[in-house]
Amino acid sequence: MSDLSTLPAKEESTATVEGRPRTMAADRDLEIEDVTLNLDGDMKGELEEEKEMREDGGGKDPFKNKKVHRVVSKWMLPEKVRRTYLERANCLPPPVFIISISIAELAVFIYYAVWKPQKQWITLDTGILESPFIYSPEKREEAWRFISYMLVHAGVQHILGNLVMQLMLGIPLEMVHKGLRVGLVYLAGVIAGSLASSIFDPLRYLVGASGGVYALMGGYFMNVLVNFREMIPAFGIVRLLIIILIIVSDMGFALYRRFFVPANGSPVSFAAHIAGGFAGMSIGYTVFSCFDKALLKDPRFWIAIAAYSACVLFAVFFNIFLSPAN
Repeated sequence: MSDLSTLPAKEESTATVEGRPRTMAADRDLEIEDVTLNLDGDMKGELEEEKEMREDGGGKDPFKNKKVHRVVSKWMLPEKVRRTYLERANCLPPPVFIISISIAELAVFIYYAVWKPQKQWITLDTGILESPFIYSPEKREEAWRFISYMLVHAGVQHILGNLVMQLMLGIPLEMVHKGLRVGLVYLAGVIAGSLASSIFDPLRYLVGASGGVYALMGGYFMNVLVNFREMIPAFGIVRLLIIILIIVSDMGFALYRRFFVPANGSPVSFAAHIAGGFAGMSIGYTVFSCFDKALLKDPRFWIAIAAYSACVLFAVFFNIFLSPAN
């Protein structure tokens, strides 16, 4: 009896012990099954999304022929808006603004340096100071000079530095943000440069497009700074170092033209570099960070415009009533 009574207990105990691993194994099977289902669901969603994009692109990979745009998006945009850019990226209109400005600046330089014997290959000659484009403190009532000075350059190194920088940076920016926004930032830097020069260096002439170039760089680098991990691809640090080297070289040449110009030459103000950079870090940053947003609905844009307008009004007041050049 005792043997018979203990036998079921043992069997029951064995069943219980054996049942535990079975339950754990079943739980593991369920977990693996859930993970597999989740992975299958994610892959299915990605495949469906890719299928929809291929159908929209006529059965082709919509990004296959957009290698240039993919590279531009990595250099110019944070990761979260790159797909939006690639979906609607095209070369219409092409980067007309920055190319047109560059051609105009090169044409004016060739006119004065080659067709007129102005000795403009290294620094300014006294003859070029009579140009109707240059900013002259004695002719500040000719308001167009606050913008047209960007067309005149003080030498080969000066114009090459500006052209390289604005083409290297301006064309990708215009591909992403189009000409209206890039033109707004560029001209804001040009105007800020001439007005700042009229205040901080009121008796000096001003030439070159450095104000506009530094505005583009200021806006771009503020975006890089805010979205550093997303906007710097491989070798991005090297690129930044190269651009910084160009900036240091250009600033060094500007300081030379200002403080170490030969006795028979004319010193040129360098305040446009700094003012253009600040214009870019305010207006430029706001404009370039609103790729997928309505610019006029962004309060940051209006704050930047209000601050910029206040500085412009102060500069106008200074030039009319307080300038030593009066």
